Amino acid sequence: LSSLPPPMMTRHHKQPQFMLLALFVVALCGDLVDGFAPTSQGRRIASDRILVKATAETVDDAYKPYQGEQPKEALPEIFVPQVMPDFDEELLWVPQTDTVSFRPLCFCVSSGYYVNLLRVKGAGLLSRHKHPGPVHGHVLKGKWKYLEHDWVAEQGSYVFEPPGEIHTLVVPEGVDEMITLFHVTGSLLYCDPEGKVIGAEDVFTKLETAKKHYKEVGLGEEFVQQFVR
Repeated sequence: LSSLPPPMMTRHHKQPQFMLLALFVVALCGDLVDGFAPTSQGRRIASDRILVKATAETVDDAYKPYQGEQPKEALPEIFVPQVMPDFDEELLWVPQTDTVSFRPLCFCVSSGYYVNLLRVKGAGLLSRHKHPGPVHGHVLKGKWKYLEHDWVAEQGSYVFEPPGEIHTLVVPEGVDEMITLFHVTGSLLYCDPEGKVIGAEDVFTKLETAKKHYKEVGLGEEFVQQFVR
């Protein structure tokens, strides 16, 4: 391998390589311009913003739904028309403490993750914890921070939590209500100040907690099954 010539990284060679690549893309896409498909009349409709493959599908064909059968073993989708709270939907929130609750959106028992809305009413915290898997969060209302970081997640913020990091979620004074959508893969492991694990929850414990709550409020245990995949 040491006898192989070095890759062409000099400025002298970059421009010809880029031009060849550009010509290849143009040839591949044919009469596609800006990623939009031409109509049957040959006009291009940018307002539709339809991204199509290099097969040069027309706009009419691009809007045609799939005509075949879906995979027989595929699970049904989950559609929740409105995830933000409503006075009539308070029963859907599963309490964890007096001020902390969650609303399930997906319990994926087949892949070991869950998606839910975490709600904290007033100032408070979610105890110190870590995750062995990745976590994604999107703040829908209010704001919060981790004691271990300087940044503050506000409405509209996105957060990626790397596996293994220990953090303590705090909602500051002055916030009436905080709601964040979290996608949690694997377990949530509660830790003491030294990092020793003292408790845990996962998709199965969250599922059982939701079942118990929905039974108690009169919706029935089976209500949660719409979120299970």
